[in-house]
Amino acid sequence: MKKVSMLFAMIAFLISFQSFSKSTLAPDFFAGKWELVIVGTPNGDAKMISEIKRVEGKLTAVLKDPQGQNPDMNASVEEKENQILVFFQAQGMDITMTLNKVDEDNLKGDILSGMFEAKAKRIKE
Repeated sequence: MKKVSMLFAMIAFLISFQSFSKSTLAPDFFAGKWELVIVGTPNGDAKMISEIKRVEGKLTAVLKDPQGQNPDMNASVEEKENQILVFFQAQGMDITMTLNKVDEDNLKGDILSGMFEAKAKRIKE
C-alpha cells in the first residue's frame, strides 16, 4: 500500500511540475501598440504603427503610417505560440509578416517569405 501511495504522489508531482514548467505568454501578450520597421525595402526602411486588439477571442490589427500620408490598413492576425502572422494588402499584393517574440517588448521576423527583415517594439503608454 505504501508503494502505491508513493507512486500516486510521484505522478501528481510530475504532472504539476510539467504544468508549471511550460512557458506560456500572457493571454494578450501581442495586443497593444507596436512600432514596426521593415528593413531594406526599395524605398528605404518602412515604418508603421500597428494597433493589435483582441476582438471576440481573435487578434486583429490596424497598420498606420506614422506620418499620416497613407491610409490605414486592416490586417488579420493568426496567433501561434510565441509568434504571430499578420496578413495585409499593400500595393496590390497580399503580404504575410511573421513576427516572433524576442523578449517582453520586442518582436523580430520577416516579410514576404524572408525577403525583408521585420522588427517590432512595443509602444508603452
